[in-house]
Amino acid sequence: MTGIIGAMDEEIDLLRDSMEDTIEEVHASMTFYKGRLWGQDVTVVRSGIGKVNMAVCTQLLVDFYHADALINTGVAGSLDSRIDIGDIVIGVDAVHHDMDTSAFGDPLGQVPRMDILAFPSDSHLIRCAEEADLSENPDIRTFCGRVASGDQFIGEEAEKNRIVRLFGALCCDMEGAAMAQTAYLNEVPCLIIRAISDKADHSATMNYSEFEQKAIRHTTRLLKGMLERIS
Repeated sequence: MTGIIGAMDEEIDLLRDSMEDTIEEVHASMTFYKGRLWGQDVTVVRSGIGKVNMAVCTQLLVDFYHADALINTGVAGSLDSRIDIGDIVIGVDAVHHDMDTSAFGDPLGQVPRMDILAFPSDSHLIRCAEEADLSENPDIRTFCGRVASGDQFIGEEAEKNRIVRLFGALCCDMEGAAMAQTAYLNEVPCLIIRAISDKADHSATMNYSEFEQKAIRHTTRLLKGMLERIS
C-alpha cells in the first residue's frame, strides 16, 4: 500500500475524488482515505501544515496502514532561477533548514545525534517519478535535487539565499523533511514531489494563490503515471 500525503486539502482533493472503494478513518484529527486509486491500493491523507503534523501523519500511515511506500506531494517555492512556476522538483533528499545546534558543534541542518544530515528518497521511486513526469507533463521541466524544509513560509530574498548557500536546495517547503526523517527511522521508502507555486522571494505571496492550482494539476498527473510504474 502506498501512502500519499498532502499538507493542504487543495493538494489531495483531486486524488481523493479519483479514488474508488474508499473507506474514511480518523486518527489524531486527520482523515485517512483508504481505497483504490488508478488501480493501486493507496491511503490518501491531509496532514496539515508544518513539520510536526507531517511527522505524526507519516507515523500513522506506517503504524495503522502498514505503508510500504510514502509519497509527499504538494507545492513549494523555487530556490533556483532555472526552476519556474509550474515546474516539478523531485526530491533526492531533504534537510531541515531551520535545525540549528551549531553551538554544540553540529553542522546547520543536522538533527542532533542522528547519523545523517539529509534524509534520502528511494531511488526506484525517484526513477518512476522522473519517467512519469516526462510522460504526463511534457509541457514543463523536471528537476531532481534537495528539498529544504522549515516551519516558515520563505518570502524574503535574504532567507532564500541563505538556504541555497548552506544547503544547495532546489526548493523549500514546510513539511518534506519531516516525512523523510520519519520514513528513514521506520526504514520505509519515500519520495517528495513538489510543483513550484512561487519563487520564494518578495513576489511569493502574490504568486502563490494564482499558480497553486496549476501546480497541483501537474503533481496529480505525475502521480497517476507514477502509480502505474511503481507496481
